[in-house]
Amino acid sequence: MSKVRVDKWLWSVRIFKSRTLAIDACKGGKVRVGSVSVKPSHQIAEGDVVSVKKDGFTFSFSALTLIEKRVGAPIAITCYRDVTPPEEREKYLAWFQNAAATSEKRDRGIGRPTKRDRRELDTFKSDYDWDNDD
Repeated sequence: MSKVRVDKWLWSVRIFKSRTLAIDACKGGKVRVGSVSVKPSHQIAEGDVVSVKKDGFTFSFSALTLIEKRVGAPIAITCYRDVTPPEEREKYLAWFQNAAATSEKRDRGIGRPTKRDRRELDTFKSDYDWDNDD
C-alpha cells in the first residue's frame, strides 16, 4: 500500500476515537500535511508529517506504516513516530498534570454519588464565587 487517506490513517492509528471526528478535524482545517491544510480524502505516503490541532495543542506525527483498518493500541503506536516539538509536548504535559491534580476526588469504596449528593455538589459549585479567592 503506497498511499492512504489521511482521515482513515488518523482513525486507524488511534489519534481520533472515530473516523467522523477525523473527518471533521480535516474539514475544520485542523489537520495539516507538511504546511498545507488537507481535506479528509488527501492521500498520505510513508514519511509524511501530519500535524493535528486538538484541544488547543498541536501534535505532529511522522507516518511510518500506512494502515486503513483500526488496530489495537500496541500495534498502532508502531505505525507512527511522535515528532511533536518539545515546547508543545511540555505545554500538554503541564496541562495534563494540572488537570489530574485539580480534578474532583471521591474516597475509594463509597460508591457513586447519589442524586442527593449530586444536587449538593451542584449547589456548592454554583454558590461559591470561584473568581474571588478572598
